[in-house]
Amino acid sequence: MTKKMVIMLIIVGVIFGGIFGYMGFRSYMMKKYMSAGGTPTVTVSATTAVMEEWQPQISAVGTLRALRGVDVANEIAGLVQSVNFKSGDNVKAGRLLVQLNADADIAQLQTLTAARDLSKTVYERNKKQFLAQAVSRASLEADAADLKVKQAQVAQQEAQVIKKTIRAPFAGRLGISSVNPGQYLNAGEKIVTLQALDSIYIDFYLPQQELSRIAVGQAVVAGTDTYPNKKFNGRISAVSPKVDLQTRNVQIEAVLANSRHELLPGMYATIKVQSGKPERYLTIPRAAVTFNPYGETVYIVEEKGQSQAGKPSLAVRQAFVTLGPARGDQVAILKGIKEHERVVTSGQLKLKHGSPVVINNAAPPSNDPHPAPRDP
Repeated sequence: MTKKMVIMLIIVGVIFGGIFGYMGFRSYMMKKYMSAGGTPTVTVSATTAVMEEWQPQISAVGTLRALRGVDVANEIAGLVQSVNFKSGDNVKAGRLLVQLNADADIAQLQTLTAARDLSKTVYERNKKQFLAQAVSRASLEADAADLKVKQAQVAQQEAQVIKKTIRAPFAGRLGISSVNPGQYLNAGEKIVTLQALDSIYIDFYLPQQELSRIAVGQAVVAGTDTYPNKKFNGRISAVSPKVDLQTRNVQIEAVLANSRHELLPGMYATIKVQSGKPERYLTIPRAAVTFNPYGETVYIVEEKGQSQAGKPSLAVRQAFVTLGPARGDQVAILKGIKEHERVVTSGQLKLKHGSPVVINNAAPPSNDPHPAPRDP
């Protein structure tokens, strides 16, 4: 019995010795940690929240359409006599494009013209004889009717000859054509596309709730991935009077300046409609916001006394914020921080409320309201 008690006392002594030893070691390490400065200082980048003017915008994606565009075609069938353009030419209105063989039509026109002239001569002669009561009124009226028929036949044949000459209906750029001299064209066959490009339409759709913010004449700015660093200005030219029953969207048409013909029909473009008067918002970089399931937060940099070197000692305070609209790399803050407060823009993953920090803005995150893609 005495032996068992001794063993138990030894075991209990070892256990308590371990506990007290661990507590003493932890106390020693805590003192050493505190003497070394406590929580380690985190290097972050930071920026100041400032009030900036924002232009309210409505964004959409649209499709470009030529101000005037048509597939030039022949109205009547015929054999191609000459092709008077090259693919891709810029042409003026009335420029001769294709001449169909019209020899037979011209010969027929000459025949009809001669018949008309003869009919006119007969009518003029019988008119004088009628005044001299040498011919009857019925005979004169028959001559007049015959002259009108001959004149109509000439006019019809002239139109037939004119249709053998295909001209550009308006100024623009020609597309690619495979029509060649000697080729027979059926009526209505496409010869070449013609697109007017000095200005260009962009068609886009907006939800019906945006109608109150849209009006003809409003300024728009469009951009394409083809020219990522260039913006194209224009204005709304028309608003559809009908809302689509399926999508509840309304079609909007705007006209963009395109003097260098960089925009082409069929391209898509992003478009921003300048809507309403500019507003002022407290603005910070998006990178400063930490998104969590329980809300959005930022780390605000505050001074906490002075360091041993005599410089201000900085620490962070975590604060919930209410976000407003966003533009580019920036976001508006409606509630949660004040103007001129500094917020952390990088290094948040290492922070917690009260963490000491040092600021290094050697490589701050982007803070561009209108960022553009850059070449790698």
